[in-house]
Amino acid sequence: MALPHLLLLLILHCSLFVALVSGWKTLQGSPPVVIARGGFSGLYPDSSLLSYNLALKTISPNVTLWCDLQLTKDGVGICFPDIKLDNATDISVVYPDKAKEYSVNKVPIRGWFSVDYSFNELANVSLVQGVFSRTPSFDGRKSHIIRVENVAKLVKPPSTGLWLNVQHDRFYKHHNLSVEKLLHSLSTKQVSISYISSPNANFLRRVRSNSGLKKTVTIFRFLEKYEIEPTTNKTYGALVKDLEFIRRFASGILVPKGYIWPVDSELYLHKHTSLVADAHKQGLKVFVSDIVNDVTFSYNFSYDPLAECLSFIDNGNFSVDGILSDFPVTPSVAINCFSGVRRNAKKQGMIYLKYCLEYGASGDYPACTDLAYKKAKSDGADVIDCPVQISKDGIPFCLSSIDLSTTTTVAQSKFRTRKTIIPEIQKGSGIYTFSLTWNEIKTLTPAILKPYEKYLLFRNPKFKNQGKFLTLSEFLSLAKGSGVLINIENAAYLASKRGLNVTNAVLHALQKAGYNKPRSPKVMIQSTHSSILKIFKDKSKYERVYKVDENIHDADDKAIEDIKTFADSVVVKKASVFTQTAAFLVNSTTTVARFHSYKLPVYVETFSNEFVSQAWDYYSDAFFEINSFVIGAKVNGIITDFPKTASRYTRNKCLKHGKRAPYVNPIEPGKLLRQISKSYHLTPSPPLPVLHDSNVTEPHLPSVSGNFPIFGAAR
Repeated sequence: MALPHLLLLLILHCSLFVALVSGWKTLQGSPPVVIARGGFSGLYPDSSLLSYNLALKTISPNVTLWCDLQLTKDGVGICFPDIKLDNATDISVVYPDKAKEYSVNKVPIRGWFSVDYSFNELANVSLVQGVFSRTPSFDGRKSHIIRVENVAKLVKPPSTGLWLNVQHDRFYKHHNLSVEKLLHSLSTKQVSISYISSPNANFLRRVRSNSGLKKTVTIFRFLEKYEIEPTTNKTYGALVKDLEFIRRFASGILVPKGYIWPVDSELYLHKHTSLVADAHKQGLKVFVSDIVNDVTFSYNFSYDPLAECLSFIDNGNFSVDGILSDFPVTPSVAINCFSGVRRNAKKQGMIYLKYCLEYGASGDYPACTDLAYKKAKSDGADVIDCPVQISKDGIPFCLSSIDLSTTTTVAQSKFRTRKTIIPEIQKGSGIYTFSLTWNEIKTLTPAILKPYEKYLLFRNPKFKNQGKFLTLSEFLSLAKGSGVLINIENAAYLASKRGLNVTNAVLHALQKAGYNKPRSPKVMIQSTHSSILKIFKDKSKYERVYKVDENIHDADDKAIEDIKTFADSVVVKKASVFTQTAAFLVNSTTTVARFHSYKLPVYVETFSNEFVSQAWDYYSDAFFEINSFVIGAKVNGIITDFPKTASRYTRNKCLKHGKRAPYVNPIEPGKLLRQISKSYHLTPSPPLPVLHDSNVTEPHLPSVSGNFPIFGAAR
């Protein structure tokens, strides 16, 4: 047997042994490497000092800084995300009318190119955010383009080094510039380069022969499968089937995530490929790219970037050797806090977090349907909720809104003529639950909620109209073994104008289901109305939850004392805990501390996975938002439409560590806001009010009326 094959077998044997001992299914059995693309480019301008420093401050020791290498007219190596400068700098303002057109990989491209400017000429050019969906608030910080050497100086142990990505060696050669000459110059300056990647096989061969780069790991970067590799004139899709050829000039491969977890045209996952296992058999490391928090990825992950990361490192079959991300803190948390944690693992640390549902798992299925509730139970929710509505014939059932238009297709049904305007309930018209009998409501098709439709973020389209609605009795039967939260609103209107007694209907259903017996599961009754909760105080021993329906920054003593007379806990909105302006956290309020001082537990709503629902401070990752409320604000529970994310949070290993890593510390409100350039004028949000007793006190619930109209506007 040839010596190279013997060496390969020896390496594979040793790697397998280490992997078995460590538990990691990477090539060498070590934890995957986190590669920070341009630093923390999901927040700050790519390849800026701000971006690189944030990556180093917030991430685990195994972070590698990624630098997309470009060359200036005078041969200086700079870190910049694209061969064109105009998308991520203000060069078009500094040098107007200087755009040129060049052929790049045989494609004509017009713009401002680094080859037309010396490094000194770029000194007046500032980096800006190149992704338009991300905040431009840091563009005025005058972040300058950085030399490769200066990025290398940022890397200090225990960080794992610098990764140079050389995408356009042939373009620079055509302009009489040499990447290899630069690499030689860097090696003579003792600049350590841990990895060099390129989509050009011939370039990597030459790098391997460079005596000054013997310790540098060469990585072949795969582009999209239909694109052509210039040396072989083959598509990357063809080359991925010939890993033995890749092994001749590279020690690893970097692939878009679709090479490993392909998706269909509707963004649902196919079965994973065998690429990682095949590459490891050839002794090749595998790194995955395109892991980004603030884009739509496969619906299988429910907008949870942590779940996507875990699918590449902790799926029971394989683990990639590294993850390239614009938000490197997310893979870092996945590796260090969640790898190896099974679904049935115990909650970690001293934290008891109660997570309640908003309409079942309504982030995955139409709200308040059997599918949403079953998913919530399987995801391990502590409490599942039923917002009780009443049909025309007095049947209590679960639906997120009294207006059927919001969560059903009633507007396209034969019942669309029953639209009416009732100012006591809402502005504008609606088709209300009390206008249809339960048998009529059962014929309606559910419609999944679309809270972020304006951002073109949709929930689980394949199941957007699936599931069936449940009566309150059916809900209580399905919920057996879990705590339940019954949400009651509009009781005064239903009693006085429609002759419907929702409180009695709820009490009767709970009693019939046995929830009033000793040792029965926990029952919580929630309302924004004290009059409703007072009825349940007199007639039951269920936990009563008062929902504060406006954002506040504090509550006075008299208001809290009044709440204590009819409620056992409170629900507040997220902004009542951490105030925001323009999606930046401003400061912490005293709301939680004030209620806690009166021994009232505080639950906070609503936590969603979609990145647009979170402040910029949370890195477009629900984990950091939940963590800041739990560790930072010390809330007693959260209300979420994605229970699997909350359930996973309570089981993460990092909660039990006495000394927390930087990425587990709660986000400091206002810290990011202070980084914004003064030239970027943010309009401050108006101050939040204090909750007064007058906001809480209200008259008793009216008695049920015997005469009421069936349809038409309320009189």
